[in-house]
Amino acid sequence: MNSWAKTILPVVVWVVVCMAGGALSAYVSGSGTSDWYQSLTKPEFMPPSWAFGVVWPILYLMMGIGTGLIWSKGVQNQLVRNAIALFSVQLFLNLLWSPLFFGLHRMGWALVEIIVLWAAIALTIRAFWKVRPIASVLLWPYLLWVSFATLLNASLYSLNH
Repeated sequence: MNSWAKTILPVVVWVVVCMAGGALSAYVSGSGTSDWYQSLTKPEFMPPSWAFGVVWPILYLMMGIGTGLIWSKGVQNQLVRNAIALFSVQLFLNLLWSPLFFGLHRMGWALVEIIVLWAAIALTIRAFWKVRPIASVLLWPYLLWVSFATLLNASLYSLNH
């Protein structure tokens, strides 16, 4: 297998994993479509609903590309394995948030969970940097968006609790 294929295949696989996970999480939780969510008092800085449908696929694409770039460095490398393990933990936490918030209506638990998610993303960014800095940079917008999402979650909890 040539070096181009050694990079492209992991990128494609991880993009598919990230996109499929995000789609499944949104489908299972009915993100933003329930009467419960519609009835919540929203903060003034709440973006329009369509913005989430634009931002998340872009972030999942960037996450998949970054992770594929890390994987392509070789899983025999301990730094690669550590980075992939951290990415997997944060991806699980990412996918857990929507069912907690939208599915179970547990805004407080979702807030705790998203704070843990934020920390896991930060650790993943650091681990990615050690392997391939550009892969780390691809996660920076994700960390910024989750920072904003944390503020939204906290505001929704405060306004509706």
